[in-house]
Amino acid sequence: MAASAPLRWDRRIQRRLVRGEESALGELYDQFAPLVHGLALRVLADPEAAEQITREVFAQVWEHPEEFDPASGSMRSWIGTLTHRRAVHRLRPEQGPAEGAGEQEGAGPAGPEEEALAAATAARVQHIVAGLPQTLRETLLLTYFGGRTYRQAAKELGITPAGAKHRMRLGLQLLATALASEPVR
Repeated sequence: MAASAPLRWDRRIQRRLVRGEESALGELYDQFAPLVHGLALRVLADPEAAEQITREVFAQVWEHPEEFDPASGSMRSWIGTLTHRRAVHRLRPEQGPAEGAGEQEGAGPAGPEEEALAAATAARVQHIVAGLPQTLRETLLLTYFGGRTYRQAAKELGITPAGAKHRMRLGLQLLATALASEPVR
C-alpha cells in the first residue's frame, strides 16, 4: 500500500467536505467516530460527555474543513487532536473564558504532552490492530489506515460491500473498546 494513498484520501475527503457533500461527512464519521468516541471516553471517563465531544468534533469538521492542513499531518491525527483538545478542555471547567480565549481548536502545533500522547496512542492502536482476527485486520488496514472506502475494500477482498462495512465497524468497535479499557503507559 502506497504511503501517499491515505494523503490522497485525506485531500479528497477535505475537498468534498468543503463542497458540502454530506456523504463525505458520513464516510468520515464511519471511519473515525469509534476512535473519537474512544479517545474522548478515555480522557473523560464519561460516556455522555464522550458522545457530546464526538458530536462537537464532527460538527467542527463539517463547519470548518478548511482548517485541516494535509502538510501538518493526516486527517486522522487532526481529528484525534481536535478530540483530545476538546476533552481536556472539558476537564478544566474552572478555566474562565479569558484563559485560552485566543486559542483556536486545531490551531498551532501540538505541545510535547500531546505529541507523546499521540505517539503512545498510535503505538497502542497498532498493537491492538495486530491482535485482531485476520478478516477484521485486513479490512481495517485497507479502510481505516489505507484510505479506501468499504466498497473499494470489499472489491479488493472479494466480499460484499455489506460484509466489508460490517467488518470495518466491528473492527473499529473492538479497537475503541480496547483503547478505552487499556491503561495508558
